[in-house]
Amino acid sequence: MNFPDNLKYTKDHEWVRVEGNEAYIGITDFAQGELGDIVYVDINTVGEELAHEEIFGTVEAVKTVSDLFMPVSGKVLEVNPGLDAAPDAVNKDPYGNGWMIKVSIKDAAELSNLLSAADYKALIGH
Repeated sequence: MNFPDNLKYTKDHEWVRVEGNEAYIGITDFAQGELGDIVYVDINTVGEELAHEEIFGTVEAVKTVSDLFMPVSGKVLEVNPGLDAAPDAVNKDPYGNGWMIKVSIKDAAELSNLLSAADYKALIGH
């Protein structure tokens, strides 16, 4: 399993890649593996200001539907346009083509509450 050191992680299995005042968010390699084959990603929160841990969408796999939680407070700027046609990108490349949303970060101090790759590995027992 892959857990890039340049990302931050949540206990809810989302990852965050910070770029200035913006961040890309998706689900971890562990999460996509637990979910199985992803068949649909439902995110309709573009333009909304969401608080830390609010639900920004859902991901549907063959065996379950799972909520997606905001790792940091911010405004949803964009949803990955490729996920409509190829939701399985989340399975194949969770940290690259499988990213889910881009947000503007409201409070950068919240980033300090996220987990490092090592802390996330410990959380999931790897």
